[in-house]
Amino acid sequence: MRLTDVIGVASGLGASNPGCQDGPEVLRSLGFFRDLDWPPGACAWRDIVRPPAEPGLTALERVARVAEAVHERVAESLRAGHFPLVIGGDHSLAIGTWSGVQTALGHEGRLGLVWIDAHMDSHTFETTPSRAIHGMPLACLLGQGEPRLTNIGGEGAKLLPEDVCLIGVRSFESGEADLLKRLGVRVYFMDEVRRRGLSEVFHEAWQRVMRHAAHGGISLDLDALDPEEEPGVGTPVAGGLCRAELIAALRSLRDDRRLRCLEIVEYNPHADRCFATARAVHDLCASVSGGAP
Repeated sequence: MRLTDVIGVASGLGASNPGCQDGPEVLRSLGFFRDLDWPPGACAWRDIVRPPAEPGLTALERVARVAEAVHERVAESLRAGHFPLVIGGDHSLAIGTWSGVQTALGHEGRLGLVWIDAHMDSHTFETTPSRAIHGMPLACLLGQGEPRLTNIGGEGAKLLPEDVCLIGVRSFESGEADLLKRLGVRVYFMDEVRRRGLSEVFHEAWQRVMRHAAHGGISLDLDALDPEEEPGVGTPVAGGLCRAELIAALRSLRDDRRLRCLEIVEYNPHADRCFATARAVHDLCASVSGGAP
């Protein structure tokens, strides 16, 4: 049995709205994953990463420190033979998550990643209108942008463009779209997902990213889901994925041992309604962990 380490990241420093910094603590304090801990010890909160407290640091330096801490904890979990389940927090933490996976497992081969998000998260400081770092993590993992972020866990890219797919995109700017197009990253926009169905798209994306990879992961921004159903997100965009369909898609990987890490980010409890989105986080985690949502 593979043990699951729940790693919370209580940081909203990379986002314009910092409310998601409180998401991990709310989920932990309310015991949303308690039923997944069976047999006892199979799934447990191991840590909550928090931003550094020392004064004088810039926002960029704080985000980089958080990512470095996440990198260390994810790598440690994988080296122990466990399954890291990373709960955020804004999406800039993904720089640490997937750098940590690559640090721990890179000797085994390449990393494939399915990025499920309403946004592309592929800006650099040269292209971003907002300068919010949660719009940059995928670019950083592809080796593009600020060196203090791209070099976490080692210099340069942690992912190859052909090992990455995006699903559910419906809000983006030209600079990040141009970057992904130039690199050749496959993007499944929301209109294609509606036309073909999420099950078919997800299966194709997973097969695509794992074509040359030894291990894989899922990075899920909750704003990929439709905000009418899941209001508790950092940056809601209308017309998203249905929770039940995404649960079914993730469940298809339950017995795939190549899946080495799941990351769910941007849960904003201040925008949630009757803990609907918190329940979605639980059910999405259960779909992969073996629990019954």
